[in-house]
Amino acid sequence: MHFIFEVHIKPGYSAEQYADAWLRASRLIQQAPGALGTRLHRKIGDPDVLLAIATWESKAQRDAMETHPSQQVQDIIAAEAPFVEVRVIGEFEAPEWEVIPGRDC
Repeated sequence: MHFIFEVHIKPGYSAEQYADAWLRASRLIQQAPGALGTRLHRKIGDPDVLLAIATWESKAQRDAMETHPSQQVQDIIAAEAPFVEVRVIGEFEAPEWEVIPGRDC
């Protein structure tokens, strides 16, 4: 499953500053059972908007991590909160339909 959210950087802060904290928190979160990686994308034409995608084996495993995040992760998120607005887009199942060049479609 994919957990997807947008991050809007507030004036006076930079995407690079947020990305540094996001990498630190993600490295810790990725130690949780079921974690399959994270990606952070910058919006074309709007460098202060980022799209984050966290991939998990299941929603239950992501929910378990979210229920008991480490203190380090909580501290990183709290430190970033004044500088960003996070908008959850949603939780999505793994793709049911996909076309990938070079693979049998």
